[in-house]
Amino acid sequence: MTLRIAMAQLDMLVGDITKNTQSVINAACKARDEERADVVVFPELTLTGYPPEDLLLRSSLDPRIESALAKILADVRDIYVVVGYPRRIDGELFNCAGVIYQGSLLVEYAKQKLPNFLVFDDKRYFSEGRDAGLVDIKGVKVGLSICEDIWHPEPIAQAKAAGAELILNLNASPYHIEKMGEREALLHQRATEVTLPIVYVNYMGAQDELVYEGGSFAVNAKGEKVMQAPWFEAGLYCLDMIVDESQPHKVEPVSSHIAPALDVEASVYQAMVLGLRDYITKNRFKGIVLGLSGGIDSALSLAVAVDAIGADRVQAVMMPYTYTSSISLHDAEEEAKLLGVKYSVLPIESMVSAFTDVLAPEFEGLGNDTTEENLQARTRGVVLMAISNKKGLMVLTTGNKSEMAVGYATLYGDMVGGYSVLKDVFKTLVFKLCRYRNTLGYVIPERVITRPPSAELAPDQKDEDSLPSYDILDEILRMYIEEDQSAEAILATKKFDRETVYRVLRLVDVNEYKRRQSPTGVRITARGFGRDRRYPITNGWHIGE
Repeated sequence: MTLRIAMAQLDMLVGDITKNTQSVINAACKARDEERADVVVFPELTLTGYPPEDLLLRSSLDPRIESALAKILADVRDIYVVVGYPRRIDGELFNCAGVIYQGSLLVEYAKQKLPNFLVFDDKRYFSEGRDAGLVDIKGVKVGLSICEDIWHPEPIAQAKAAGAELILNLNASPYHIEKMGEREALLHQRATEVTLPIVYVNYMGAQDELVYEGGSFAVNAKGEKVMQAPWFEAGLYCLDMIVDESQPHKVEPVSSHIAPALDVEASVYQAMVLGLRDYITKNRFKGIVLGLSGGIDSALSLAVAVDAIGADRVQAVMMPYTYTSSISLHDAEEEAKLLGVKYSVLPIESMVSAFTDVLAPEFEGLGNDTTEENLQARTRGVVLMAISNKKGLMVLTTGNKSEMAVGYATLYGDMVGGYSVLKDVFKTLVFKLCRYRNTLGYVIPERVITRPPSAELAPDQKDEDSLPSYDILDEILRMYIEEDQSAEAILATKKFDRETVYRVLRLVDVNEYKRRQSPTGVRITARGFGRDRRYPITNGWHIGE
């Protein structure tokens, strides 16, 4: 006998329970009618979308979920539907996976392991489940688990002890650069511990800063990968299980299509495109406007914007000032033409002069400093926000993680905007991503990639005039931000001098107030500036500790 399982890797809208429910019904019927599947498995909390955050605290949640379940029970027949949702039972809210068949809810499993670290806040909302979830599907005893459960041995061992012959794991596991390999190693370990095949179904789509890349897959009882769905592509992906009562392990997955792996640059770039596309689409913006300076950050941001929503919905604005080089003007225009976007040149010299004239009495007797540089950036911010307001376009911020870490950005200037695709991308990776994007089609002028980075806010200015080289800076930042290493631990590596390390770490700490006011953006590392790094603005912690 063959048991055919469809993995529903879908992109849901958080909070739209009605639409999400209809998507479940449509996908279930398609899996039954077109894919000839016996079972369709959806990710964790599919009905609410993920993560629903404090929507789970709304009093209207419970009746909406009950209505959604009733509709699935009424509308879907002849296929087992395994779907995730929150449900209140005896006064407690649980993160559940239910199995629906022929108008009945056959079993309901409550997630046992509740993550409460990095971007996860499960214990804020849910109570822990205690019992194994086991259901008979065409003679196969199927054990259920949800996301974090698979990272611990106990829930899967409990399911095996209850008689499970196959594990279905429902996930909403967010992307970061190392996550794909971590999942594969994990499932290999769990499958070999219990000698059971595991089907891992992951969420696909983006929600604010989090990206879910799909990549659903399955392993056999030996932990060998036998099927891999594509990353960053919604759809139904099927796997056949051979069921043989005469065999010790009677359920054996049939080797199927294995989507090719993505390298770091490809996966990060696709995560940025998906994150931006979903943010623009789900928030119903007409399009995007950004400042195109002729530099590398805005160049990469523009390429991502076009790949996300199309050139016809993107406007690039060059806002030259006295210090803007002819090279920058030329390169910005060239990229705008290569990408086919609307391109405007709006000089800001008269606007900056107006500000300085008004402020002249206040500045009398005081020499020029970064104040004048910030005025240029803030003038550009005013221009972009005015276009945004008038045309209904979202301003795409172009600063990278290296700059945001050390405060090398102007509050209410180049930090203005609604979203940032580079917020979690170090400068060294920006260069690599530009190279990668040009392998897909030449859109970023070569000189933009090779010339020394400069904000062009002062004569002959270069970033490395006031910062360490980005190779050094990014490595220090990675150890401090992503690994939580102290200054002394970083110095123990003997890679950097003491003055540089302490200066960089001090810049990170004193600029927390800026990051709190920065727009959300795509998370691509295991520790981004956002949900998973919550440091107090006012504090007396010593960076050497």
